[in-house]
Amino acid sequence: MVPLPEHQARGNIDRLLEAAGWHVCDADKANIHAARGVAIREFPLPGYGFADYLLYVDGKAAGVIEAKKEGVTLTGVETQSDKYTQGLPAGLPRWSNPLPFAYQSTGVETRFTNGLDPSPRSRPVFAFHQPKLLAEMLAAPPATPSPSRGEGEQPQVAEQRADYQTRPATFLARLQAMPPLHEEGLWPAQITAINNLEKSLKENRPRALIQMATGSGKTFTSISFIYRLIKFAGARRILFLVDRGNLADQTLKEFQQYVSPYNNFKFSEEYIVQRLQGNQIDTTARVCICTLQRMYSMLKGKELPADLEEVPVDQLALPSPSGRGAGGEGELRCLAWATAKRRAHIQ
Repeated sequence: MVPLPEHQARGNIDRLLEAAGWHVCDADKANIHAARGVAIREFPLPGYGFADYLLYVDGKAAGVIEAKKEGVTLTGVETQSDKYTQGLPAGLPRWSNPLPFAYQSTGVETRFTNGLDPSPRSRPVFAFHQPKLLAEMLAAPPATPSPSRGEGEQPQVAEQRADYQTRPATFLARLQAMPPLHEEGLWPAQITAINNLEKSLKENRPRALIQMATGSGKTFTSISFIYRLIKFAGARRILFLVDRGNLADQTLKEFQQYVSPYNNFKFSEEYIVQRLQGNQIDTTARVCICTLQRMYSMLKGKELPADLEEVPVDQLALPSPSGRGAGGEGELRCLAWATAKRRAHIQ
């Protein structure tokens, strides 16, 4: 019998999975073709126990979810979920062995491990991925074929490197094969910033801070590495946050004027750049430019008049449904502080 706290966690996980488009069912009623994504509860794995959830994508096993009660530290659960990815009985359809995806979740906090990455490790996610996104990951073309074994490299290391380079390419895998930076037209500080950022990302350090002086071309630097991350690393969408509406307009113009050094096309001729002026995101946009004020309103599920985008974030109070004010200044300050820490968090 599942303990009550873990039972409550599984109830939350069920709701999160259903919201992401998964068909959730018990093992004795499972139909792996009932939907594109099927999550089977309490799936038996001989010799390993039971996987809390076994995930099927397009009729083949793709991953597992290890459920824990709220409050458990999930960073220590990755080893347990990894064990389950290797325990699928022989003969059952699967994408690979071990299974490529593993989640660890309390229903409140969720972490994800992508086994297709060069050096897989868990990272926090806001929700479970939709089945179609996992299917896209699995269908991506493989990374560049592995070069010959390097001098002095151990056979096991060379084998591991060759293995991941024949898997479907992920963002991290594509980062390993980025072409050299075109330095023409860039100042030394900009070259250093872009190269160091890409080096940090290649090393699987997803948070970075670039600090540059006023007038040193920060926006142009940002657009330059954003272009490279989209074109060569396959970044799906970039959020560009500013703290004033007029800065958002200025940033949009700079994106529109940026000319690629690789093909002479303007940024906006290759990729859609959206300046968010409402709560609707263009699903085809590769870059979304947004103010902190509007991001806050979107997270609160409220509309924001355009003139309030010019109000400093520490002075903004969104109207309540009654129209008498929400008193949300403290919340907004906290959001602004947290966002400032995460502005360079890509992926």
